[in-house]
Amino acid sequence: MVKVLNINNRSFNRDLDKLLSIRKNKVQSNSVSVSNIIKDVKKNGDKALLKYEKRFNKNSTIVPSLKQISKSIKKLDKKVKKAIDTAYERIYKFHSLQKFKNISYSDKFNNKLEYKYLPINSIAIYVPGSTASYPSTVLMNAIPAIVAGVKRIIMINPGFKGKQNPAVLYAAKKCKIKEIYSIGGPSAIAAVAYGTNKIKSVNKIVGPGNVYVAAAKKEVFGDVGIEGMTAGPSEVTIVCDKFSNPAWVASDLIGQAEHDPLAQCILISKDKNLISRVKLEIFKQLKEIPRQSIARKSLMSNGILIHVGSDKKIINIINKIAPEHLELNIKNYKSFIPKIYNAGSICLGKYAVMAMTDYNVGSNHVLPTNGSAKYSSGISVNEFYKRISYINLSKKGIESLGPSVITLANYEGLAGHANSVKKRIRRN
Repeated sequence: MVKVLNINNRSFNRDLDKLLSIRKNKVQSNSVSVSNIIKDVKKNGDKALLKYEKRFNKNSTIVPSLKQISKSIKKLDKKVKKAIDTAYERIYKFHSLQKFKNISYSDKFNNKLEYKYLPINSIAIYVPGSTASYPSTVLMNAIPAIVAGVKRIIMINPGFKGKQNPAVLYAAKKCKIKEIYSIGGPSAIAAVAYGTNKIKSVNKIVGPGNVYVAAAKKEVFGDVGIEGMTAGPSEVTIVCDKFSNPAWVASDLIGQAEHDPLAQCILISKDKNLISRVKLEIFKQLKEIPRQSIARKSLMSNGILIHVGSDKKIINIINKIAPEHLELNIKNYKSFIPKIYNAGSICLGKYAVMAMTDYNVGSNHVLPTNGSAKYSSGISVNEFYKRISYINLSKKGIESLGPSVITLANYEGLAGHANSVKKRIRRN
């Protein structure tokens, strides 16, 4: 059954911590098999990569031909193409507003300081696949990189029995991605991190994946970059009140649960009656979706319904959970906004449904999960920039500021630092 918690119970905080940590440990578990797969691909390259593709995806083609890609795209429904086009335009528009301006500053000594944003040279986008298809994930990861000016964008996307999803391929074409590889799982992460004969390594890997992909990304981090957050199985926390529609709220919870058995759906309300009605709606609506077994497992294992007596306590719980998606399906949501500081994205009001943000609203859906919203943000243009400082000191500048530097360097016991400055300001 879906867990029901009441904040008035003495064990509430302990019970909530326990439920969150059980799920967190499942998501973060780094199996020995992931490490072994990475070592194998690092050592044996394409041979190992193909071995794991055959084993896990029944796939014997690492690099799909242009003919295969074109043939697949031609079969795609025109309505789906149009929907992808609409999403592309809106996501591009919103992310184009995120560009940064370089900084240039000169002080009174004519020292010049600059801070420039330079795009990362190459990235790999991981797009979950095999029996699933997520063209939206292609757009959400590729478009910010395009806006930033990344020169080389490749897509890794597991096919199944040699076939990749046509909508994913169309989205990649829309983003002008020229390198597409039919690979997935930890072996794919290893291939783009370290390179093989067929695949040239990249500087950074982005994109969501299952627990094994997330573990593999963490393991290769340091040799390549990854997002500054945990992009793992999805989460939603929904706050509702007596004015909320139970059927709508239940559908939002199910919509998140159908992603993954490890997805987490949490409902918080002051209204006990509403919680009961939502619970009934959940079991009623589960019967209506094709992925009901996945959604049911998610809700049974990780779903939590919480009864809370005050807005202040609701806000405290939200900031503690730090959810990936937060829906404030309440009448007085404006009073909550200034007090919530831990969330990946926040949907305001009854019409702002998380599912819309997953596709074409324009904001990004690759967001921090597993509590990482406490210290990180979702994918943005900033993810694909490096920042470099440029320093040009004048003779007057070093002579004016140098003595202070010498004092601090000597205090820290770094005589070499002090001497390198002294030599430049010593007068002949």
